[in-house]
Order: sequence, then structure tokens, then C-alpha cells
Amino acid sequence: MDQKRMEEGMRLILQGIGHEHVNAEVLKNTPRRVAETIAELFAAIDQSPAEALEVTFEEEYDQMIVGKGIPFSSICEHHFLPFVGTADIVYVPKENRIVGASKLVRALDIASSRPQLQERLTSQLADALMKELNPHGVLVRLCATHLCMTLRGVKKPGSQLVTSAIRGLFRTNQASREEALALIR
Repeated sequence: MDQKRMEEGMRLILQGIGHEHVNAEVLKNTPRRVAETIAELFAAIDQSPAEALEVTFEEEYDQMIVGKGIPFSSICEHHFLPFVGTADIVYVPKENRIVGASKLVRALDIASSRPQLQERLTSQLADALMKELNPHGVLVRLCATHLCMTLRGVKKPGSQLVTSAIRGLFRTNQASREEALALIR
């Protein structure tokens, strides 16, 4: 990442909003701090969420595995404001292939570490799970509050966007889908 370029961009924003005292004591390190924050938020931008799922374990388990209420945040690529929420991830292992629980969280963190749309984030996570684990099915549900909807535009604080991606068994078998949805409620 180009730290100096990001710092200069922040200086231009401060000047653009008419803040004449960009070098004032209170603001003099703001461009550096903002650039460091951006670098931290997008640290995994060049990684694939599938990378976090490459190490699997063999375990005789063929029932649903659920990661529920996993906090996440990302940056809306339309307005460059955060969206924050929780993820529910459900999969049914095939051929005894499971992944460590922390790897589900890591895959989510990687997928959300870029300017993103919630809809794309949901699909990317489900697709990575299908690709790497080859499970019977995957269900991913994200529920998030978008600051671009609460601070600007329609200004509806507390509103949430819910997206889901349903693959394999959960798409074709209504009973399995209903069981998964009941588990994440």
C-alpha cells in the first residue's frame, strides 16, 4: 500500500472541505493516522477467503456446523463508509471434511477486507466454502447496518440489510434449509 499517497489524499480532503488549518496541532498527524487506518482495514485485500479454508480435518461428522452471530465490518465501495453486522455460516460436511471454527471467521475477515458490497461479500464467502470444503451445502446470511444509509442519503439509523447465499443441499432440500434457518434464528 502506498502510505504517502493515502496521506496526501487525506490532506486534499481536509483542504477540500475548507479546513484551512491542515497543519494545526490537532490535525497535523491526521493524514498519517487515516492512512494507517485504511492500511489496517484493507490489510488482506490481496488475499482470497478460500486461503483461510485450505487446511481441513477429517472427522466423522455429517451434520450441520453453524457459526452464528460472527461480528464483521467492511467498507461500502459506493460511499467508502463502513457497514457493520453479524454473519451466520452453516455447512454440512461431505466425506468427513471439516474446517476449524476460527477458519470460518478468518475467511469472513479476508472477504470483508476490501471495498465491498454486502451482496458480493455474502456470495464470495459461500463460494469459497463450496470450493475449498466441497460440502453437501452452505448457507451464509449477513445482517448489517450501513453508515451510508444512517449518516447520509435516506438517514435511517438502525435499518439493516440482510443478504443470504444458499448453495447445494440448502438450495434443493427445503427441510434442510428450514433446519439451518431455525438454527441461526
